[in-house]
Amino acid sequence: MIEPQLWHPVIASNQVRDQPVACTLLGQALVLWRDQASDASHVHAWADRCPHRGARLSLGRVLIGLHGTRLECPYHGWQYGGDGGCRHVPAAPDFVPPASHGATVFEAREQHGLVWVRLQAPSQPLVASLADPPAFAPGDDPAWRAVLCGPYELNTSAPRLVENFLDLSHFGFVHEGWLGERGHAQVQTGAVEEGEAGLVVRDALAWQPRAYASAQAGAWVAYRYDVPHPFAAILRKDATEGDPVSNAIALFIRPDGHERCTAWFVMATRGDSSTDQELIAFQDAVFAQDRPVVESQSPRALPVGRTAPVSEVHGPADRVSSAYRRHLKRLGIELGTC
Repeated sequence: MIEPQLWHPVIASNQVRDQPVACTLLGQALVLWRDQASDASHVHAWADRCPHRGARLSLGRVLIGLHGTRLECPYHGWQYGGDGGCRHVPAAPDFVPPASHGATVFEAREQHGLVWVRLQAPSQPLVASLADPPAFAPGDDPAWRAVLCGPYELNTSAPRLVENFLDLSHFGFVHEGWLGERGHAQVQTGAVEEGEAGLVVRDALAWQPRAYASAQAGAWVAYRYDVPHPFAAILRKDATEGDPVSNAIALFIRPDGHERCTAWFVMATRGDSSTDQELIAFQDAVFAQDRPVVESQSPRALPVGRTAPVSEVHGPADRVSSAYRRHLKRLGIELGTC
């Protein structure tokens, strides 16, 4: 499977502070903890298991002392340094632990207000868009303001949620009065391209009565989608000429199983007068409209023609979702598909 070789978000960065935190990714129990040994505190992601007697390291504590920052096991107090190596065994203080006594260490990074983890090094070079956590340029531009929304836990697969995010034609029915109107249900799906950057959708259009949190009137909104990762998607939308507001939203998903996932949205805006809390409330409201419909879809795994128990028919407005399904199949994504 390719999924363990990809970067996945696991938790919001601000949830990892001065003590260890437990988390799970692709069935792997993780302990996340922050190394305070340097000015730029670094987040570590290890297997949540002490190699001595198998206790959960997330039940331990972070120690800061003359020898730097260490993670202490709750059972026998074994101490581990930032590289995972065992540094001290209290019951035998003169013992020098060999490398075999170290914790299992995974790659971890912080980006977009989230901690990202990769469980396996790629067995062969990945395409450029998959080598690192997905980029989200607007959130890094000082002219833009970004806010993290979530987490949202769902009883559906990560691919189902991405496909919903890419689907313009549900706006007039699921988000009527907000992102769409029944009387303006027609959409332009735009042009779809697949390459080293993943999927890119350009020149898509949809009518929206309230395209963003502080919008006062309806407008045709131009959409551009980027799908750099099988479980992530980014949209940039701009209203009619003369509107000073621009918005970009990134969807980042942690797959929690074949039919479960946890999602975060990073909302970036330029020119929107809404407060951060108003932006979060807007996203919460929109997502609350999506949730019951997405969780009702059967099967919860996205049918890509691999082992699908049922088939789904397609319409002209489904060009983007059809391209996404083909993209997943070419990548060899199994988790959350059938």
